[in-house]
Amino acid sequence: MITVSVPTQEVADALGHPGPDARVIVWDPAVEDVPPAERERVTIACLAHYTGGRTVYGRLADCPDLKVIQIPSAGFEHAVPFVPPGVSLANARGVHDTRVAEMALLLALASQRRLPQFLEAQRRGEWAPDFDAPSLADTRVLVVGYGSIGEAIGARLRACEAHVEGVARTARLAPDGTLVHAASDLLSLLPHHDIVIVVTPHTEDTDRLVDARFLAAMKDDALLINVGRGKVVDTAALVAELESGRLRAALDVTDPEPLPAGHPLWTAPRCIVVPHVAGVERLTDRRYTGLVHRQIEARRHGDDPVNFVMMGAFPA
Repeated sequence: MITVSVPTQEVADALGHPGPDARVIVWDPAVEDVPPAERERVTIACLAHYTGGRTVYGRLADCPDLKVIQIPSAGFEHAVPFVPPGVSLANARGVHDTRVAEMALLLALASQRRLPQFLEAQRRGEWAPDFDAPSLADTRVLVVGYGSIGEAIGARLRACEAHVEGVARTARLAPDGTLVHAASDLLSLLPHHDIVIVVTPHTEDTDRLVDARFLAAMKDDALLINVGRGKVVDTAALVAELESGRLRAALDVTDPEPLPAGHPLWTAPRCIVVPHVAGVERLTDRRYTGLVHRQIEARRHGDDPVNFVMMGAFPA
């Protein structure tokens, strides 16, 4: 029998019946220890958003038959140090693509068409037209980190008649026809694009990728959008460029995060900040529940976990 734990009854209800050889229980290891009656039965453990750490994974390690930990995010670096030995970690790659792409498009349109200044004028009760705001159409957009989310962003930008190219570890032609450049060419590409969208995970290779040199290579009045991870951007370098008036920014993620009161990003000119909400898919939505059902099906047939990213290591 495959036993799947989910963090709330609402998620259990959304999953529905998993089949005659599987069952769903409600258990949130961020809240409590595993129920004694379920300790040796949990096979797949699904975590809630924004949960993790030593306590949570310690409770998961108490389940001797646990085979898969399903986290709700595409990023998984936060979980890597804590995965119990012999247990597979699976991420939610693909689940959040649409929501992240929607936010990237929203931020691009809002900055290009100067929505913040119109909202400020509305609050003042002032009719203040600005006919010079640039369109998104005909802009050149570079998506740094052209994976599944990058493809979803690209599709929406092309619908707005923007020209889209990508950057990834190696050069290739993406399945959607996008020209993807090698990361080694990034600096030479920046001066030729009006909008740069960062959607990379945070790794050793991408830490402070968007540094002073990167920003200096961007063309005047270019827009930087970050819907990836805050630590990919050197905040001090970005603030300096914003305060000079040379660049614009629209950020779903920041470093530090949450952004503290009084931080210069709050008041930096031509900067939009939203509180890391781009990719949080509700666990009751079909994209997430569909992933869990596929995870159950993989376990049922003895296949590798869907979206497998790593297995917890046994001590040397």
